[in-house]
Amino acid sequence: MKLKKWLIGLLITFGALFLIFKFIAWPYMQGETKKISPQKVETYTQNGMDLSVTYSSPFKKGRVIFGNLVPYDAVWRTGANHPTTFATKTAIKIIDKDLPAGLYSIWTIPKKDSWSVIFNSEVPDWGVTLISGGKETTRNAETDVLKVEVPSNSLAAERENFTISFDDGTPVTLSFSWDETIVQVPINN
Repeated sequence: MKLKKWLIGLLITFGALFLIFKFIAWPYMQGETKKISPQKVETYTQNGMDLSVTYSSPFKKGRVIFGNLVPYDAVWRTGANHPTTFATKTAIKIIDKDLPAGLYSIWTIPKKDSWSVIFNSEVPDWGVTLISGGKETTRNAETDVLKVEVPSNSLAAERENFTISFDDGTPVTLSFSWDETIVQVPINN
């Protein structure tokens, strides 16, 4: 009888701790990380396109970024906090590949001379797993919709915060820049 009461008490304690973590600690931690890496939204509404990208923008803070903080040849959530999202209201082409209208998460695989840029149909709650200490992403590769390889180039001046932008031109480019690196993904309609 004492063992049964003890087990019930233990289950209630663990249940209460889980609920406290889920509804108080986890939202608090997410809010705090957003102060360090603020959320940004970029839009492009020209040339028959209606595009937007939402991402969190971490800062360099004297760190070595690519090849260290963001390892080469590993999937990156492309920013901080929640996965970066890309929305298009019309069908477009990324380089020469079709991307239907919709909402996608963007994942990248930085390499020294090029990046793989991946558009995925799922948008998970958080970009990395807690168990891995942030080293493993929550991307489900089975739901990848499109993947392209683009060259990486050097910036003329170092960029302190991670930035995603749309650059008007022919074609329009979706640009990722941070530290001394810039990557540009051509978009056509």
